[in-house]
Amino acid sequence: MVGIILASHGGFAEGIFESGQMIFGEQKNVAHAILKPGEGPDDFHAKLEKAVDSLDDSDQVLFLIDLWGGTPFNQASTMVKEHEDKWAIVTGMNLPMVLEAYGTRLGGEESAQKIATHLVNVAKDGVKTLPESLAPKAAAPKADKASNDDKSADKDKQEPTGTIAPGTVLGDGHIKYVFARIDGRLLHGQVATVWTPMFKPDRIIVVSDSVCKNKLRVQMIKNAAPAGTHAHVVPLKKMVEVSKDPRFGNTRALLLFETAEDADAAKKAGIDFKKLNVGTMSFKKGDVSLTKDISMNQEDVDAIKDLRDRGVKFDVRAVAADTPHDMDKLLEEAQTKLDQQKN
Repeated sequence: MVGIILASHGGFAEGIFESGQMIFGEQKNVAHAILKPGEGPDDFHAKLEKAVDSLDDSDQVLFLIDLWGGTPFNQASTMVKEHEDKWAIVTGMNLPMVLEAYGTRLGGEESAQKIATHLVNVAKDGVKTLPESLAPKAAAPKADKASNDDKSADKDKQEPTGTIAPGTVLGDGHIKYVFARIDGRLLHGQVATVWTPMFKPDRIIVVSDSVCKNKLRVQMIKNAAPAGTHAHVVPLKKMVEVSKDPRFGNTRALLLFETAEDADAAKKAGIDFKKLNVGTMSFKKGDVSLTKDISMNQEDVDAIKDLRDRGVKFDVRAVAADTPHDMDKLLEEAQTKLDQQKN
């Protein structure tokens, strides 16, 4: 696995390391080094060497650094020169960059230099404004003959744009559910920066009759969508219509449910997801606690049992780096505690 070293002036690298663990979970083969006031280049070089030595594997090393031209960059660059065929540096470190690095190597990428190339646009996409109108307008790309020829050649392969006529069949006419998750927080940092890059949906769909009535929550969910991915909040009836519409045949959808009951209702209505990630089920009055992220009441237990009986497989983990829990054991524990609660 590619080793990652976060380096910065002051405590920035340490803070972003802790933020990354909070969102993505504990990471192996990652170290951080910070330049403190009063320390010089030699002091920091020694810290970087110690950080490299602490890695489980230092064959492939990626340095994520705060600032081009500063001491952390200068000292890291002297080390990278001795490993120019494998090691790499990316500056302008931000949290989306770090999380994408974690996710990319978790996805199987074993080259530090390929990850470095990939991270540049991700880091740029992490810079947004609210209101969106404050963002500078991107310059329109200049057309050239070669690109126009390519567009003409690929005309038949392009997706339709604008309104698509009812009855149009795209792809095989069936929406693809690439990931489904129960998460009381719905679309937040963990989903946007970890699960979305892993499964690469083009739409994130929150299915909830109650949430779609809350205009503030709907707007917050849409604002939280990662670059290049559309976010929608729809009632179950609308989701059923979408699932039967052949115009969504090329759509890769990530489904989010606020509760186990919502997920069960969707499955009963014909939303054909095969696997369900159970991330967070927050504690409510009457619940029993099972893990630090999951609490259940009798309605939750019954809904999950019904999903299981309908053939759904469970992946019980809040973050991608966690070891999955056994759902059958959790259900058994929950039922025992709920029965004891009655008595």
